Amino acid sequence: MADDRLIVALDVSTMDGMKQIVSSLGDSVSFYKVGMELFYAEGEQTVRYLQEQGKHVFLDLKLHDIPNTVAHGVSSLTKLGANLITLHCQGGPVMMRAAADAVRESSEKLGVERPLLLGVTVLTSFDDEAWSATGGQLPIADQVIRLAKLAKESGLDGVVASPLEAKLIREACGPDFLIVTPGIRPSFAATNDQKRISTPASALQDGASRLVVGRPITQAEQPQEAVRLIIEEMETVFK
Repeated sequence: MADDRLIVALDVSTMDGMKQIVSSLGDSVSFYKVGMELFYAEGEQTVRYLQEQGKHVFLDLKLHDIPNTVAHGVSSLTKLGANLITLHCQGGPVMMRAAADAVRESSEKLGVERPLLLGVTVLTSFDDEAWSATGGQLPIADQVIRLAKLAKESGLDGVVASPLEAKLIREACGPDFLIVTPGIRPSFAATNDQKRISTPASALQDGASRLVVGRPITQAEQPQEAVRLIIEEMETVFK
C-alpha cells in the first residue's frame, strides 16, 4: 500500500525514463516530484501523464523573480493541476504574497483545486562552509526558521527544508503548516551530494509532513523493495 507521505523524485530528463520509474513502482507510490530537469525537458505532459496514472504531483520549479513575474508564473502553472508548487522564500514577502494571491485567484477563475505553495528555505546541499562562502550571516537553522515564519506570514502553505530543521519549524509555525523534507536517506542508501540529511522515521518524528526520496529508490536494484523498506520505517511513526 502506498503512503502519500512519501514523494519519489523523478530525477530523469525524458518521458521514457519517467514512465519506466512509475511503471516499476506501480501502486507502491502515489506521489511524485517533477523538478527542473524533467519539466524543462518534457514540459506539461509530465504532469498530465502522472495524473492519468492517478498520482499526486509535486511540481518543484523553485520560482524566484520579481513579484509580478512569479505571480504570472504560478497563475500559468495552476491550470496544470499539480498538488504542490515551490518558490524561493529568498524572493521576499512581497513576492510570496503575490504568488499566494495569484494562485488563489487563478484557481477560483479556472474552477480547479488550489495547488499548495511551498517556500524553499535553504537547500539541503548547503553545509556550514558553503553557507559561509555565500555570505550567510545567521546559522543555517536560524535562517531556515526565519524564512519559514516569513513564508507563513506571507500566505504560503508550507516550506521545503532539511529534516534537521523540521522540529524547529514545527514548533515555530504550528501543526497545520506543511513541511516537505528532501535529504532523506534510509540506512541502506548512500548520502550522495546531500549534506543535511536524516532517516525517514527521524524526519517524521521531528515534524516533517512529507518526505522526498530520489536515488535510494530510483537507482535501487529492486525499487519496490526499497519503497517497502522506507514505508516500513515510516509506519513506525503515527500519521
